[in-house]
Amino acid sequence: MSEFEDRAPRPVFSAPWEAQAFAMAVALHARGAFTWREWADTLAAVIAEAVAHGDPDRGDTYYEHWLTALERIVTRQGLVSADVLVTRRSAWDHAARRTPHGQPIELTAEERQGCFADVR
Repeated sequence: MSEFEDRAPRPVFSAPWEAQAFAMAVALHARGAFTWREWADTLAAVIAEAVAHGDPDRGDTYYEHWLTALERIVTRQGLVSADVLVTRRSAWDHAARRTPHGQPIELTAEERQGCFADVR
């Protein structure tokens, strides 16, 4: 048996939110919200900042950086305001706290209302 045969395949994403953040960035790029160069530069800057602040860059925080870059670029492009991001983050935190372990975390209709500007 080779060294590769005994390795079990690992999922690309550790959690559903990682896949969702990835999909959002790809979809926004496809809609013309930003170029891939803008995206790559923003993600690289976020990772460099994290490393400079002590992130050991083992790969386990990659999608946290991806999400930070996504928040940064959509704010810079005027697709969403910083205030809306804070409101949405708070809504998800509240939803997570009220959701029993193992159940899907969902926002109520009230939490979803008025949180996003129109996307191009």
